[in-house]
Amino acid sequence: MSKDVTYGRGYVYSLQYHIVWTTKYRKSIFIGAIETDVKNYLIKTLKSLDMNIVAMEIMPDYIHLLVDCKPQLRLSDAIKILKGNTARWLFLNHPEIKKQLWGGHLWNPSYFVATVSDRSLKQVTDYINSQKTK
Repeated sequence: MSKDVTYGRGYVYSLQYHIVWTTKYRKSIFIGAIETDVKNYLIKTLKSLDMNIVAMEIMPDYIHLLVDCKPQLRLSDAIKILKGNTARWLFLNHPEIKKQLWGGHLWNPSYFVATVSDRSLKQVTDYINSQKTK
């Protein structure tokens, strides 16, 4: 499976990242309507960062993303925005969540990120899409 390349002004690129981050203490927060709300909010936020979703799954205690983005994007800043904005938005719209978290922090401070190659793109996409069935 060959990835498509994207043409920018003076450059051609194909950059995909597999990103995973977890809730603090691996608390199962994203259940029912909260899962749907978080997914919709992340879609809007990713779009505002000019990141295209290849695959996404919201698990009860973590987020899985496979995104395509421009080389100008500073990934660490984008992840900080995704985590920070989502936490702030979620606490405003679902204040009951704070009661489940000691100290009021939604996310574990760390995250996982890996680049995805032509050879692994389908494998990572299938892996993310299969998370709910495991």
